[in-house]
Order: sequence, then structure tokens, then C-alpha cells
Amino acid sequence: MVRPERRTRTDLVVVALIVVAVLVGIAVFWFNSDVRATVSEPAAQPIPEPPAAGGVPPTLTEAWRATSTATAVPVVAGPAVVTGSGNEVLGHDPLTGQVAWRYARDIPLCTIGAGWGRAIAVYRKSENCSEVTSLRGPTGVRGPQRNSDAEFGTQLLSDGTYVTATGHRSFESWRSDLVRTQQFGMPPAVKNPGNNLKRPECTYSSIAVGYERVGAVELCPKEQGRITVVKARPEDDEKPEEVFSVGLGSTAAGVIAVTDEHVAVALRDRSEVVVFNNSGTVVATFPVRFGTPDLRANVQVESTTKGRLTYWHTGTDTIALNPATLTPLWTLPDTLGPGVDFGGKVLVPVPGGIAVLDPATGNRERVIPVDRATGNRERVIPVDRAGYPGPVQLNAVGQTVLEQRGDTLVALR
Repeated sequence: MVRPERRTRTDLVVVALIVVAVLVGIAVFWFNSDVRATVSEPAAQPIPEPPAAGGVPPTLTEAWRATSTATAVPVVAGPAVVTGSGNEVLGHDPLTGQVAWRYARDIPLCTIGAGWGRAIAVYRKSENCSEVTSLRGPTGVRGPQRNSDAEFGTQLLSDGTYVTATGHRSFESWRSDLVRTQQFGMPPAVKNPGNNLKRPECTYSSIAVGYERVGAVELCPKEQGRITVVKARPEDDEKPEEVFSVGLGSTAAGVIAVTDEHVAVALRDRSEVVVFNNSGTVVATFPVRFGTPDLRANVQVESTTKGRLTYWHTGTDTIALNPATLTPLWTLPDTLGPGVDFGGKVLVPVPGGIAVLDPATGNRERVIPVDRATGNRERVIPVDRAGYPGPVQLNAVGQTVLEQRGDTLVALR
């Protein structure tokens, strides 16, 4: 048998130095890693599913509120109401407002959306909004993550199957595991420039989603606006599939709603809405009264559930659109935002409170004052949203009505 080589003191010193170098490298990597800069505090117990609303209560009183600069509309993920400011995302119990879970990083939030029962937090790095993390609504436990090409100012729109990150130069859609299914436009880093150069110089002023499709108003040189509809999941994720693309003759346009058969586009300079079919042919027009444009209220509109009404705010009035034709069923004038289904009725924010409407006819049954509790259950103070004058975005979870008032989320019960 061959005798083993003798280990010298030098050999042992070299091995020790290698081990130290490896440990130092691991420590340096960990010190500079995203993991070290991330705080994840899941819920001790999942947030319970709140009971469904059996009807609309006679009064609504503020139950709790939270600052939420990262949300454009009230975000609901499963049973959780999700807010975000600075660099942290919070999951609240809808009944009490108590923070059940928390997620934070050492970089600022871009926006928060929701899809598939999860909150989707998008964080900002130096070049874009590239860090995407999904958080399970009941617990805040991390789900799929990805890096994206989303731009600063992006918003997340869900059609129930895919989530689309908006942008002025490009937009992209993701499936539930956050794998990208399509990208349209010119992202910051063009990986395959031969696939999408039909109109590389165009920008996107308005985006809406619905029925696994994305509608975008394109602003192109030498054109007066263009409406383009693409599939959220084409056969090849590197090659977008256009359903149709036609000129609008207007540079003041916004997409209202997208279905599998129609797309409704608001033309502000003409005070009308135009409805296209899948061939790009105009099949209906109707006049509307526009107010001051607000991107969150009037342009980037999340679709409603298939077969249900779409509630759209013109900046002045709230219009219910027929889900089959995208033509108006009824209009409620002088409102502050779109409506939401609640307890078999439609709730619409109006000055002084929330209007309760019949969903079939739009008849106003009553207006519920929006009050603030004083500690005495028998006494509340009407505050008319504390003088907040801007648009109001509604959502609901269980028996709780949610209002997004600018950077503040208010829960009413």
C-alpha cells in the first residue's frame, strides 16, 4: 500500500486560510444581499375570512384608517386589506385594522396591487421598478418573486387571470407564478429587437385590462392617437399578438374597459365614448360629460368580474356599462368615483357620503353619511371625509367598505 503523504504545517495554514476566505466571502455576500435587507413578519394566525355583507347598513362610520401612498385604489388580497408606504407593506384585519403581517425592504415601494389572493409589491431600484414580490393575503408569507422591466410610476392591473404592469414606453403581463407572459413596447433593455418594432417610437398614455387582454392608447408621431389591443398571453411571450390596432383621431383618449368582444375608449376632446369590436370597427358611440382628468379614476381601469357591470367615473359622473356591449345602462351625475357592488346594491361615492343604488336601474335609494366615531357609540360626527376634495376609489371586503382618499385608506362599517 502507498503511504499517505505527510501534512505539513504549511498545508494546514493554507487550508485554514481557504476556509477563512470562504467564510469571509459568505459574510460579505450576506451583508450585501437582499435577504439581509428584507424584513418578513408573517401573521401568527391567518386573517379569518370576514362574513359576507347581507345588505347595506343604515349608517357607515369610520372604523380605522391608514396611510397608503403606494396604492391607487383600496387593495384587497384574500381577507386582508393591504396598505403600503415608504418601504413597507402591511396586511390589516378588515374589521379592526390591526396589522396582522408586515413585509419591508431597504428600497422604496413603487406600487402595490393584488391578484390570485395575494398582494403584489413592486419595489424601486435605481433604474426602474424591478423587484416584485407576492405575499399571501391571509398570512403575508412570501410567494413567487421576479425581476421586471416596469417603469417608475407603474400600476398593477388585474383581469382575474393575469396582472399587467403599466408603463409609458412598455408594459408587461404576468401569470400567477409571476412568469412574464407578454411584453409590449420598448423596455429599457431590449433583448430581442426584431420582435416588436412595428411602432417603436410610440408611448402609452392609457392602459386597461379585461378578459385576458390589454388595451392601450398609443401616442405616435404623425398620428392622432391609436387604440391597440393585445393578448395577455400570446403563443410566444417574445412576440406580442395584436387583436387589432386602429387610429382614433384624438390625442386626448383613455381606455375605459376591455372585454372579449369590445373595447370602450373615451375621447375627451369630443365629449364622447367610442366602442370598437374585435375588427377595430366602431359599433357604438355615446356622449358623456367629462371632468378634470385623473389617471387613477379615469384611465387605468381594472375590469370587473365577467358578466357583471363595469362602473366608470368620467371625472364628473358615474356610468354603469353593459358587460355585453359596453354601452351605458345608467348614469349617476355629480359623483366622486366609480362604484362597487356591496350587499346586493351598488355603492357610489358622492359629496357628503355614499349613494346606495339599484344595480339594474341606477335609481338612488338613499345616501349614507360618512361619519367619524367619537368614542360614544350613540354619537358620531358627520365630517364629509374631513374636507377631502379629490376623487374617491371604493372597494369592499366582507362587511367593510373601503375608501382610498388620495394617500389615505379609510375603512367604514
